[in-house]
Parts: sequence; structure tokens; C-alpha cells
Amino acid sequence: MAKAKASPSSAAASIEAKDVSKIYGHFAAIQNVSFSVRPGTVAAFLGPNGAGKSTTMKILTGYLAPTTGSVSMLGLNPSDPAQRIVLARRLGYLPENGPLYRDMTPNELLHFLGNVRGVSNLSAAIDRVVSQCAIKSVFEKPIYKLSKGFRQRVGMAQALLHDPEVLILDEPTSGLDPLQIREVRKLIRDLGKTKTILLSTHILQEVEAVAESVILINEGRVAYAGSLVDLKKDSTIEQRFYDLCEKEVA
Repeated sequence: MAKAKASPSSAAASIEAKDVSKIYGHFAAIQNVSFSVRPGTVAAFLGPNGAGKSTTMKILTGYLAPTTGSVSMLGLNPSDPAQRIVLARRLGYLPENGPLYRDMTPNELLHFLGNVRGVSNLSAAIDRVVSQCAIKSVFEKPIYKLSKGFRQRVGMAQALLHDPEVLILDEPTSGLDPLQIREVRKLIRDLGKTKTILLSTHILQEVEAVAESVILINEGRVAYAGSLVDLKKDSTIEQRFYDLCEKEVA
């Protein structure tokens, strides 16, 4: 594997991981993962399934604690309980196949979560995310009756409800049809104009469609962290990039 390039300057990073490892017994899910994401950037976390993307994202959001290393999100430590509560008000998270209360309608779910989070002017916030995520047509239908595409949009709506500064999206287009994928990618590009976004994917086309920077991970280690433009200038890293994508498709 080619030597990883240094991460972009983290002087004002919204997201930063330093030498993060997660060990389960004798198994290392990730090892010495380091990267940073600048404010107002859409960054793609690229790698095949099992590479360590979801583990890293769970650590970034405070769902898991790292075995070693440190993480900073908006200058806060998500492993610290008090700081994690503060961070939750500024962070939106959409896990892969994120859990939803299936017997609720999107209307009921958004009102419930908005009240739990203490969202001010909740009606206006709900109107905003309903429009952003195009869920008006299913607003009063039970979530268990919705297609996977609409469930994913409802998940995105709840992640955006409190207007977070940073979005963490784990495989946001997984299982969607081509039209739904285009719509979600457009939404991500639009949101990226005002927010910092880190999305995981194993789809090369997704990276090229929405991202400015790339963190390429394989077997729990970072192989590249930098801009998409610079990656394409390095033929060795670029070939590794394509090889991993082809491996996943195969």
C-alpha cells in the first residue's frame, strides 16, 4: 500500500481524528486513524465494507470511545459525557439503516424529536426539513409503510431538524434507487454550501459527485487523506482508489 499523505492542516478543523484505534480483544477494527475536515467542506470517507468507516463514525459521534487516540468535533471531545451533550446540539448524525420509530408518522417523529431536543420555533424547523428532504407526500403515513428511500429521507430530516453545523452521514444512499440517489446527492451538495459534512461510502461515483476531499481507508488504516484533486494527481494513490472500488463492486 502506498504511504498515506499527510492530512490537510487542522488549524481550524471542524472534525479531527489523531491516531485513533479501536481494539476488540485481538482484533483491531481501526488502527492509528488520523485525518481532519475543514469547516464548510464535504468530505468522503471511502473504503470497502469492513474497512472501518462505521466504527470511526461511531467514535466521532461519541457512540463508541476509542481504545487509543483522540477525536475533536467542533473543538469538543465526544468521549467526554458533558462535552458530548453540548456537541449533540451542534451535530447531525444519520447512521446506516438508522433506527426510526416505525409506528409513528414523520410528522409525529419530528415533533417528538424536536421537543426532546428543545428545538426553538419547532413548526418552522419541521417545515424547513420537510421541504429540504421532500417528505411532504408521506408526512402523515406510518413510517413502517414507507419505502426505504422515504425512510432514508425521514432519517435525514431528523438529522437536520436542529440545523446542525456538522453532519455525519453513514452510507446515506445505501439501498436507494437511481432517482433517489440523485436527489440525496443534490441535497448533500446543497447542504455542503453552509455545513461541514462527512459521509461514508464505498461508491466512487458518490465521491466524485459530492465531495471535495477524501479519506481513503482500507483494513482499518488510512491510505490517503487530502483533496480529490490531489488524489487524482498521484497515479499510485489513484490506482489504489480505483482498485478498492472495484474490489467492493466485485
